[in-house]
Amino acid sequence: MKADKALATYRRMRTQPLWRLLAAVNGPTVLGLLQAHLYDAERSLPASIFHERIERELEWLRSCGEDWPQTAQAYVAGWLGEGYLERRFPAGAAEEEYELSSATVEAIRFVSGLVKPHSAATESRLGLVIDALSRLSADTDADKARRVARLRAEQAAIEREIEAIDQGALRVLPEAAALERTREIITLADDLAGDFRRVRDRFEQLNRDLRGRIMENDGSRGEVLDSLFAGIDLITESEAGRTFSAFWRLLTDPEQSATLEQALDQLMSREFVARLEPGERRFLLRLTRTLLEQGGMVHDVLQSFARSLKHFVQSREFLEQRRLNQLLRQAQLTALALKESVKATETLHYTLPLTSSKLSSLSQWVLHDPALQALPGGMRDGDAAPIDLESVGELVAQSEIDFRALKGDVRAVLALRSQASIADVLLEFPARQGLGSVVGLMALGSRHGILAGHSETVAWTGADEHPRRARIPVIYFVKERADELV
Repeated sequence: MKADKALATYRRMRTQPLWRLLAAVNGPTVLGLLQAHLYDAERSLPASIFHERIERELEWLRSCGEDWPQTAQAYVAGWLGEGYLERRFPAGAAEEEYELSSATVEAIRFVSGLVKPHSAATESRLGLVIDALSRLSADTDADKARRVARLRAEQAAIEREIEAIDQGALRVLPEAAALERTREIITLADDLAGDFRRVRDRFEQLNRDLRGRIMENDGSRGEVLDSLFAGIDLITESEAGRTFSAFWRLLTDPEQSATLEQALDQLMSREFVARLEPGERRFLLRLTRTLLEQGGMVHDVLQSFARSLKHFVQSREFLEQRRLNQLLRQAQLTALALKESVKATETLHYTLPLTSSKLSSLSQWVLHDPALQALPGGMRDGDAAPIDLESVGELVAQSEIDFRALKGDVRAVLALRSQASIADVLLEFPARQGLGSVVGLMALGSRHGILAGHSETVAWTGADEHPRRARIPVIYFVKERADELV
């Protein structure tokens, strides 16, 4: 096999942002900074906050003797030009935001894989391959007899397993194998969440290509224009659009979502999960939310591009853009025709009037006096900050709460009364984890309780031994649903 094709491919890839970042002299530092601020915690940051954090990191690097002479804004601008970052201006935002480009995300994943490589041939990975191949073989088999025989064999195997369980022969996956399989699932799910960024980039490129084809078409109508005037969303109907739409329907299907939530709840109650790293447990807790957030972002981009492209055509904006392109091409052709007769150093004797702005005297400016806007009276103690159910979900995702103990506390209280609020439970069983116990009870109540239309005050003692209070929605646990807390 000749190497010319591989050489051409690799040389082309060498000029792309991913390879340039990995091969850069300061690549390790840039990767570490971008991973710490735009990958491990937040995935996007406003420009002012991002510049401030990078400046603090640069000051620390300079104190360690490294040479970083420019400002954070200058380095961020350079990373943006190199394709390591992307800059967006979300609707309703006060300033632009930065996020990692797809190339940088791939570089971080690649380097992280080198730091913590997977085992060469694990049982779980082999099982995933065998299961996938078996399902593919079964789903593509058009022979009715073979499919019926296969289903009957599966039915017989299930009946034998049920009979064995009834007789006490319960086979549970060993802890080591369960941990191995869980980490493989986390890896697959993390890759799946990262694919959304590449899908969004593909939609952006498709949007640019379609607009370019419209602008380059000199005729009155063309294939793209005819399709758009006919009401066809070319972005939505593209191969990438159809693939993502099918994935989005599966992700937002109520039955599939309920199945995923139930499986995650049951998995997090297993004892072997405690041996996972904190980051791995947080990832599992936030899996559904992460997929929905990333998928929702791509879905909004898909719909936005489809609507903007249709509006671009139906509002006839493309005609004005096409005329502007024609004028620019004419100017370029005229300049090329004159380059032989007019030298670059020759004086043209032409004056270009510049725009100007009206300046006012600095003495007309009045300094701001905060005392003029100060409210009369002294500072007063405010009420305790309310805790709503949306903030509870965020706190649960970032905490490690002992739900098993909390469920036992609720069941113990319900054994003595028909219903109990969160405040009632805390009166009998004080919050062992402080705010974490309150948040955990609210999370359990949102799933297994009844939300009332008013609020109540709960109290707990923090880790610093200081008492604290907060107002929360009244959620009642009822004895009829106590079995759900097992």
